[in-house]
Amino acid sequence: MSSLALRPTVDAATSARRVLLHYRHSPGLVVASLAVPVVMVVVFGYVFGSAMTVPGGNYREFLMPGLLAMTAVNGLMPTMVGTARDLDRGAADRIRSMPVSRGGVLLGTALADLAVSVVVMALLAAVGLATGWRAHRGIDHALAGFGLLLLFRFVMTWLGTCLGLLAGREEVAGQLSILTFPVAMVTNTFVPTAGMPGWLRVVAEWNPVSSLVAACREQFGNPGGAATGWPLHHPLVACLGWTVLLLVVCTPLAVRAYSRHGR
Repeated sequence: MSSLALRPTVDAATSARRVLLHYRHSPGLVVASLAVPVVMVVVFGYVFGSAMTVPGGNYREFLMPGLLAMTAVNGLMPTMVGTARDLDRGAADRIRSMPVSRGGVLLGTALADLAVSVVVMALLAAVGLATGWRAHRGIDHALAGFGLLLLFRFVMTWLGTCLGLLAGREEVAGQLSILTFPVAMVTNTFVPTAGMPGWLRVVAEWNPVSSLVAACREQFGNPGGAATGWPLHHPLVACLGWTVLLLVVCTPLAVRAYSRHGR
């Protein structure tokens, strides 16, 4: 009985090791993952930021929580493509033919992605600090902000798994990943929502990413611009609500779809 109880944990650890070894043997992927944060800060903070002002603070302090949130959201795309690749190349079929926990395998993938995202977020935060960004509310609130980011990244991996299983093929998943771009852009990440047209402002306000960005700005003590709409007036509650909802929906769907795929 004890070995059966430990099986999901062992399977999760094995699955996480498999994903991390993939990163180890793919130096180009590692370099790209680490270079993107630096490029994002330079391009958005200095090129675009030179023409933008934010009431109550400078643009880079407004921007940094948004860029950190984009790092969390970006967990969706590689997970989607990686899941579809495993299905397309038969790796998932080989894994499912073994006496392993389906949930444990998917959990390991999510945890490995979380470990990689910790490194990427740490680098992005370091670049932000070097360019003048600061967390003004103390270490406890800063840790709370990073906790929200990692929790949201964890949820995005489960959503990405669902979408990857739905796509079924690597090239289809790659094309679908492009559709995540407008979802990530129609938010308060780069500009306040108050200046958007009415219908677009409502979409941006109720976008889960906007709640995450606003909650992080609140925890870091960074300027957020004029807040409009209930989610941006209560960003922490809205962010946690979206996170719990997505996790409750996506986790069982992903495990069930993974177990039943190909039957």
